[in-house]
Amino acid sequence: MLPPSTRSEFPVFAAHPDLVYLDTAATSQKPRVVLDAMRKCYETSYANVHRGIYDLARRSTEAYENSKETVAKFINAVRAKEIIYTKNATEAINLIAHSFGAGLHVDDEVIISELEHHANIVPWHMLREHKNIVIKVVPIREDGQLDMEAYKKLLSSKTKLVAVTMMSNALGIAPPVREIITAAHGAGAKVLLDASQAIYHGPVNVIELDCDFLVFTGHKLYGPSGIGVLYGKYDLLNEMPPFLGGGDMIETVTFGKITYAPPPRRFEAGTPPIAEAVGLAAAIDFMSSIGMENIAAHDHILRVAAVEKLRDMNRIIIHGAAAMGGIISFTAEGAHVQDIATLFDKQNIAIRVGHHCCMPLMQKLGAPATARVSFGLYNTLEDVEKFAKALQQTLEILC
Repeated sequence: MLPPSTRSEFPVFAAHPDLVYLDTAATSQKPRVVLDAMRKCYETSYANVHRGIYDLARRSTEAYENSKETVAKFINAVRAKEIIYTKNATEAINLIAHSFGAGLHVDDEVIISELEHHANIVPWHMLREHKNIVIKVVPIREDGQLDMEAYKKLLSSKTKLVAVTMMSNALGIAPPVREIITAAHGAGAKVLLDASQAIYHGPVNVIELDCDFLVFTGHKLYGPSGIGVLYGKYDLLNEMPPFLGGGDMIETVTFGKITYAPPPRRFEAGTPPIAEAVGLAAAIDFMSSIGMENIAAHDHILRVAAVEKLRDMNRIIIHGAAAMGGIISFTAEGAHVQDIATLFDKQNIAIRVGHHCCMPLMQKLGAPATARVSFGLYNTLEDVEKFAKALQQTLEILC
């Protein structure tokens, strides 16, 4: 377990001492070092990047570019030029669908899975509407894990991209992504990993994974909202057309011809998220100082403790038996999840209920909605005890 003092690094708990925050899968609370880094950026060294030659502009540009070095090191990318900033992971996936998707043709295939967030479903539907590609879906087994035999049968010479989550935001399932990537590459396909949940639960190494693209969002890994990351192998990025047009993504502009900048600037039109990039780097430094292996161990301890509590309760159904991450999704027979969340809120316990932007997955589970508990660095075994006690009391009231 991480020391209890970790919680004190997050100012929100000084403002709300009794808060039990169990919704990190939706968004994380922010440590003081992130808030201080962004405040310092705005107060002492803020200017637009890549434009001015004066001192503030130089310092702002250095901070922005240095943040990419921090991100690249964090995921073990070969170079910072493989890091593109977007608004969030959703925009990053849309960028791939638009730019990589520009090279797809009628009947080319994209494979996704039943575990996916809407952000990794809708862009491919939009591409299908535009280019008449084929979307294939990997089913899940009863325990929530992907059916790998079915996946391998879906691969064909027409498969151009496999786009899957590294960890389900709804269930905490972590698919065997190395096996997925190896099989996809064997069929000549590229692989996009949605690491929005996995990125804050443990180490992510793009070289070891050999993924072609990887996306995640800043606000889930204790950084600010308004910034996401797209990693792509440089040669692939260099072959792709721009996503958005405007300033900073061009080399030359005339009324007769436009030439585009090389990656990553080709994909970063307009003023980028400058202070957010500084905050993201501070969040990564904060997590790295704790150690990603230690964070993974912390999540595991909390998950095991919470699952044991849930299994001791009547009428509780845990969805995704194969889940390993710090996310637990459950329903209670005879109780609506919205009522559970409402009664929890009365006790300052924050959980998420609903379809979690995974409507196809909910349909597969036969549950219109689930209650979800997700752990962060600030959670403790005491939080688990408070959650379990509140749930038992809630069930007594509702059932």
